[in-house]
Amino acid sequence: MDSRELSLLLTAEGLRLLDSLPPYSAGGAAGQVSALRKAGHPADLVAAVLTQARLREKAAQKFGPFADRLLYTPAGLEQATRLKVAALHAGRFREAGATRVADLGCGIGADALALSALDLAVRAVERDEVTAAVASYNLATFPDAEVVLGDAEQADLTGIDAVYLDPARRTGGTENTTRITRAADYSPSVDFAFDLAERMPTGIKLGPGFDRQLIPAHAEAQWVSVDGQVVEMGLWFTSLARPGIRRSALVIRADAAHELTAAEDSTDAEPRELGEYVYEPDGAVIRARLIGDLAGSIGAGMLSPGIAYLTGDTLVQTPFASAFRVRERLPAGEGNLKKALRERGIGTLEIKKRGIDVDPALLRRRLALKGPESATLIMTRVAGEHEALLVQRV
Repeated sequence: MDSRELSLLLTAEGLRLLDSLPPYSAGGAAGQVSALRKAGHPADLVAAVLTQARLREKAAQKFGPFADRLLYTPAGLEQATRLKVAALHAGRFREAGATRVADLGCGIGADALALSALDLAVRAVERDEVTAAVASYNLATFPDAEVVLGDAEQADLTGIDAVYLDPARRTGGTENTTRITRAADYSPSVDFAFDLAERMPTGIKLGPGFDRQLIPAHAEAQWVSVDGQVVEMGLWFTSLARPGIRRSALVIRADAAHELTAAEDSTDAEPRELGEYVYEPDGAVIRARLIGDLAGSIGAGMLSPGIAYLTGDTLVQTPFASAFRVRERLPAGEGNLKKALRERGIGTLEIKKRGIDVDPALLRRRLALKGPESATLIMTRVAGEHEALLVQRV
């Protein structure tokens, strides 16, 4: 999106037209273009509103029913915090007693919206002009929210009592951006963020794969997964960090949130023989290195040293892991495995793997599956040896 496209959207005609459109459908887009042009709408306005309609449809995964109330840039939507997670972020600031929060690098304003919804005053700073204008539109209904166009590292923090940062991890612009791999190149920089954290309550959103060696010892590090996907790691400092907690796995599924916390990384559980059940820890638990604590809570052991699968003889339901009942141990060699699956009439196969160098998609094609049955196959190491476990989700 460029400034001209945004200026077309931010007219009474543009906004009315956008809100009048039916839910976006890729298959029906060409027909919509023809109908809107036939109705007399200019081509550039039609292109702008349909692009925005497509982004709103995509945004529903993050913003639910509120998606149609906001405007987006492609890059801004990509990095925007999910509404459920942003609400939890905002709750930390309220519980810490913050009243005026600076959102440095606010993007399209997702976290600033959550903060404003809790009646916190927000100064949102964004260096990209178009993105800042989108954030201003999204925050317009909140009188105590202001959007400032400028460099986050030069922002005026006068009167601010807490800071939130979501450093850009993609190259500049509103679309066609590329991922930045070096933390030193984030904007604002990690060094700047960590320096702020030494001086005032600070929350920093980072990617879940952020180098753990760079995490300050006094920070609370929280990995968050939503519906099975690890979406971020948050670092929280001073009054925003909870006493005695340095590692946390927050698992959000549907409308429920569950958390596993610890003062430090946990030690992996001892390996044990394959039991009746195999557990696959949630990605947030794995990232937080709390597999040992999870194992202790469900009475399980490691399936093999260094492999993030647990096993036990008793089924224990937990939000922090998926459970599978072991049906059979099949031959791990590809030829014998193919024969065994055909004998069982398995034509649909979910393949999970850890600790084995295999591409599940390529293997599935080579197995040439046939039959009416469906199953899950876990390819991993058991007691250090390659195994193929035919399992059933429970």
